[in-house]
Amino acid sequence: MIIVLTHFRGENYQNQGMSRAMGLILLLALSALQLAHFAWLYLDQAWVVTLPYRMTLFAVAPAFFLFSQPLLRPQALSPIRTGLVGHALPVLISPWLPDGLALPLAFIVGAGYLLWLTYCLYCLRRERSGFHREMLLLGGVFVIAIGVSVLGLGQGAVPGKPFYSLYAISIGAAFFLVQTTLGLRPKLSVEVRESVQAAYASSTLTKVDCHSMLSALDVLMQTDRIYVDADLSLPSLAERLGLTTHQLSELINVRLGKGFSRYLREQRIAAAKAMLRDEPSASVLSVGLSVGFTSQSNFYEAFREVEGMTPGCYRKLHSKGELSK
Repeated sequence: MIIVLTHFRGENYQNQGMSRAMGLILLLALSALQLAHFAWLYLDQAWVVTLPYRMTLFAVAPAFFLFSQPLLRPQALSPIRTGLVGHALPVLISPWLPDGLALPLAFIVGAGYLLWLTYCLYCLRRERSGFHREMLLLGGVFVIAIGVSVLGLGQGAVPGKPFYSLYAISIGAAFFLVQTTLGLRPKLSVEVRESVQAAYASSTLTKVDCHSMLSALDVLMQTDRIYVDADLSLPSLAERLGLTTHQLSELINVRLGKGFSRYLREQRIAAAKAMLRDEPSASVLSVGLSVGFTSQSNFYEAFREVEGMTPGCYRKLHSKGELSK
């Protein structure tokens, strides 16, 4: 529920309805599996041998694929929409599988999707410097997923309740790592998508004077303070610079090592930090609104993400009175 409320909001998945819907389905499926595990381990209710459990188990890997693909491979979105039936096939055939074959086959299907994820992450290896901590944490989720796949394929070696105990622990650990990752970077899905689009696109900067454009961008931010416009977007900023949106996106990603959303938040937070230090009578809300944030919650979320603390804590630590002690 925490992940749903803090991460799967519409603002984090603009034009990414497929990812958002499949992410919610994935969370629902994993939660249903955990409920079945609890019923079996603590209430002796054998939900883990029922048809709904089996179909849910087969739904996890395709849902994860359909959640990840629009983020990691945006250029492949159209084939996904035309191939939904193919991804649903494991779920559709699961009711007719023999009992002894169903569980191992579900983990074989999952292992296949994991191989795809490995390839996608490898293709993005040049972008990992911008998401170092997050990639480490998500790498932990990946290791857990591999362990679960191996565990499922060798289920006979860990029969009965011990197997489901280990499986439940693995899902719980994965939930914890994902929540920790999103706590560090609430806008992770937006930033990954921007970096991926820049990584896969052919260079659009061959005829652009990147040094001059970066200087012009710096003037717009530092002198004109264009970031205070709450409606500032990648297209509107690109128009000010005389660039296309793809050119500006690639310029920021390649030359500054971050996506547009992250860059804009950092500019606003830098201005907010100066105001918090120099204008002690200004309320935190007024500071946030004056630098381009649309609400106090957005300001707090961005400030905590960039600085690792709330605006109030930053002001207390950096007030003139505190510094003079």
